[in-house]
Amino acid sequence: MTAHAAPGPRHHLKHVAVHLLTPLLMCLGMGLAYLGAFHAPEPHGMKVAVVGGSAQAHALARTIEERAGEALDVTTVADRREAVGLLEDRELAGAYVPDARHPEALIAKANSDTTAVAVTTVFRSVSDRQGVPLKVTDLSPLTEGDPTGQGIFFLLVALSIGSYGSVAAIGAAGAALRPGLRAAAGLAASLAVSVIGIVLAAPVFHIVDHDYATVWAMSWLYSAGVITFGIGLHTFLKRWTTLAMVVLFVMLNFTSSGGVFRPELQNGFFGALHAFWNGAGFVEGVRSLLYFDGGAGFGGRLVSLALWLVAGAALLAVAAAAERRRAARAVAPATA
Repeated sequence: MTAHAAPGPRHHLKHVAVHLLTPLLMCLGMGLAYLGAFHAPEPHGMKVAVVGGSAQAHALARTIEERAGEALDVTTVADRREAVGLLEDRELAGAYVPDARHPEALIAKANSDTTAVAVTTVFRSVSDRQGVPLKVTDLSPLTEGDPTGQGIFFLLVALSIGSYGSVAAIGAAGAALRPGLRAAAGLAASLAVSVIGIVLAAPVFHIVDHDYATVWAMSWLYSAGVITFGIGLHTFLKRWTTLAMVVLFVMLNFTSSGGVFRPELQNGFFGALHAFWNGAGFVEGVRSLLYFDGGAGFGGRLVSLALWLVAGAALLAVAAAAERRRAARAVAPATA
């Protein structure tokens, strides 16, 4: 008998190199996503208004827009009440109320603190040219537990990590289970993740101070969507599932969620994702619920979370069918 030689260092180095490919691709992807989304925030098409129907108000609006170029989309509204309504519907980033001695900037920090800062900077430059101080009025005060308005984003981060971590655990430990049992394990995991999330966000850190049940339900919808999607992907991608999950629910998800910068301060790619990605659905939906009385697009965001769960369930069904076909092909030669 001839003994087989033990694998040499070259074989082991090749094995290490193959396994290093995943973290290196994650490093590249995270750098491209986060730097691409956050490295140079600046307004583009940010919707603001000048309050007043006079010729002077229209002239001021034209002047601001000409000086800002493509950074601002400036309109006029008839009165302060209309401006407040548009801000509460999240259709405006800010409004300027002209006055010879006491001009006022209307903002909504709960819509986005970074957008509110950008709007205030724009309007302060206008009042500075007049040589008068600017009064800033925030129409949507934030909770004491979330003074920057970014606590909802960090809740999204916690839910996401718990969810795609659960996918990895179910894929590794539950590979021998039938698809239905893996799906049941995933739904149980999403329940646990959502309960942890609402407990941390409400009684522990007071980011959420009302509508606890609805925020919990949205957390469950989000987590269940991520987990079902991941379990379905694992059938086809196997060890590459983690990389795919990080791309979908970290790189593209966190950066387009609006948690740090909303679309008016980002490039068009991430702004487009913000319209339908599930992280944006959660962040913007919870913002609308907590600070804008369940209006301002809340229903649409809730629908988007439900559709992501439906898509995950559909992918699970496709994966289950694929596994049945594989099992049948494996049994056929043995039977013959």
